[in-house]
Amino acid sequence: MAPLAYHPQSSLNASLNATKRWSSSLGIWGVGAGTAALFLLSVTPLVKRELLVKIPMVGSYYEDKTPASDKPF
Repeated sequence: MAPLAYHPQSSLNASLNATKRWSSSLGIWGVGAGTAALFLLSVTPLVKRELLVKIPMVGSYYEDKTPASDKPF
């Protein structure tokens, strides 16, 4: 029978391996959650004015074209 050899593994090496395994999955979930949050919050005026209008290609879609006389507040 072969002798059992113990090779100590540093905790940093284990952390790096776990980070490599989980980074792509967490990245995909993060992008999905961010997209869903932006989609759900796109009806609020603050998100429209501060974020969506400043996106180069789709900003004109989110601009408020309602005349001031038709706004209740």
